[in-house]
Amino acid sequence: MVQSLEILVEGGKATPGPPLGPALGPLGLNIGQVVKEINEKTKNYEGMQVPVKLTVDPKTKQYTITVGTPPVSALIKKELGIEKGSGSPKANKVGDLKLDQVKKIAKMKIQDSLSPNIKAMVMEVLGSCVSIGVTVEGMDPKELQAKISNGEINIED
Repeated sequence: MVQSLEILVEGGKATPGPPLGPALGPLGLNIGQVVKEINEKTKNYEGMQVPVKLTVDPKTKQYTITVGTPPVSALIKKELGIEKGSGSPKANKVGDLKLDQVKKIAKMKIQDSLSPNIKAMVMEVLGSCVSIGVTVEGMDPKELQAKISNGEINIED
């Protein structure tokens, strides 16, 4: 019977210690090899918590590693090089993204999203910008959302 293990690891820094090692030990896998593969697959998310799903067939010792993406807010903070969002996002802004950076984040998250296309995903990322106190191209993200909705700004798929 195939077993699944879902964990959060820091990008590129999984270790054979808890929670990974104790969960993998009874399955008879080479823990060092699994940790190395997880670190390789998550290295682009350094400094962020990344969801990882490990599916193992205990009989054959075959396994697959599926890496999710961090939350949109974590990707925004990484893009800006900040540790946390604003405590009062309406009054205090913590950074300013370029529209290209918003599109980059949207493309990273699209496969994990229910958004039907890149335009909808960009709107979702802009919504997260509002909640953590980030402007985009010097504007309130809500203004940008309105311009995208009415066709002033075109987001290509």
